Amino acid sequence: MATKIRLQRHGHKGYAYYHIVVADVRAPRDGRFIERLGSYNPNTNPATVDLNFERSLYWMQVGAQPTDTVRNILSDEGVLLKKHLLNGVKKGAFDEKAAEQKFEAWKGEKEHKNSKNVEKILAEKDAHKKTRFESEREKNKVKAAEVAKKKAQQAAKNAGIELEAPQAEPIAEHTADAVTPTDETAQE
Repeated sequence: MATKIRLQRHGHKGYAYYHIVVADVRAPRDGRFIERLGSYNPNTNPATVDLNFERSLYWMQVGAQPTDTVRNILSDEGVLLKKHLLNGVKKGAFDEKAAEQKFEAWKGEKEHKNSKNVEKILAEKDAHKKTRFESEREKNKVKAAEVAKKKAQQAAKNAGIELEAPQAEPIAEHTADAVTPTDETAQE
């Protein structure tokens, strides 16, 4: 039976994530599979990979063929390197200790690169947030100046109306003592 290690699509339109599975070549993409090895979510930055390393290594050693994308994932996780080192031990190129040391050195270097990459991404996000905040602050200052100008114009307009209104009121007060309806009701 020919087996492949491939991706099985899940999620919804516009937000796909994948299960990494071992399946028969003849099975449909999202159909029956032999074993689930992990998951891959390309929507996060950097992409999130959760992989059962030992089982992936086992399936690679017994001859399961990965698809191109899964080959890249397995390479990034170190499964292909470990398989290569174990084949070197079988052939007698070096002993198991040396193979394990090489793998641990590679793993440490990779983790260091990944941590630098994550720090760089976070720094870029912070810088982007700061620039957006500053541009928003500048826009708010411009809007505040426009609003203050409009309020000043409105206040000047209202002040002009208020100057006219007090002139009209003294004229009404100097006329004969007029009785207002409220005064009549108060007298009763």
